[in-house]
Amino acid sequence: MALSRKNALFAGHDEGGHTWARLASLIGTCRLNDVEPFAYLTTTLEAIARGHPAADIDALMPWAFAATSTKSAA
Repeated sequence: MALSRKNALFAGHDEGGHTWARLASLIGTCRLNDVEPFAYLTTTLEAIARGHPAADIDALMPWAFAATSTKSAA
């Protein structure tokens, strides 16, 4: 992750660096679960905008997305 460290260096502020790390972690988790990050983020943000219940946050995790996307592809 040395490249990520170098890219995050210019995040502009400490909080920008933390945000960068959160996104990099989320994208890495998507890749580990064989989920395309852009599709995951798009679908998840749309679900949140439609009012997805906070109590069901586990359904929005990348590993849950992988399970639903393979079911719909089959």
